[in-house]
Amino acid sequence: MLKKTLIVAAAFFGVQFLAFAGDESVHDFNFTSIDGTEMSMADFAGHPVLLVNTASKCGFTPQYEGLQALWESHREKGLIIVGVPSGDFRGQEFDDSGKIKQFCEVNYGVNFPLTDKYHVIGDEAHPLYKWLETKLGAESIPKWNFHKYLISADGKAVTFFPTTTKPRDPSIMAAIEAELALN
Repeated sequence: MLKKTLIVAAAFFGVQFLAFAGDESVHDFNFTSIDGTEMSMADFAGHPVLLVNTASKCGFTPQYEGLQALWESHREKGLIIVGVPSGDFRGQEFDDSGKIKQFCEVNYGVNFPLTDKYHVIGDEAHPLYKWLETKLGAESIPKWNFHKYLISADGKAVTFFPTTTKPRDPSIMAAIEAELALN
């Protein structure tokens, strides 16, 4: 009876159950880009990724400037930065993707990849954020906007940095340089 119940539960929960059972790489996940096209994390295979949940109306929004500077100084070395706009923390993100994109481009010159707006915490969190929690622990869950995850070139979760750690902080720079040196 237990086996039958588990099979029925697995069928009911389907993709979510299977996603957590077998995924061993960030490259197994997809987003929709800020422009509405599919953004497969597999497209970034072979490159370390700094994944950052962002918000346009937050006291930490000026970190976009540091993220853009990091992107400009390290993309030729192989670093990818992916911004994930989210309104999870006091609704500090626009609802419209066009407004988000325009804000980022006009105010900070952002041209690194941005996703559409997603939840990054709670039951509605994007599956990648849930997966990162399983790999790095509950303490890695974003507590606010501009929380950062470093992903290895082979799609493994490496570490995370809290909101207050600026994009060009020596701890982030050292971790990124270490990942780039492995390629």
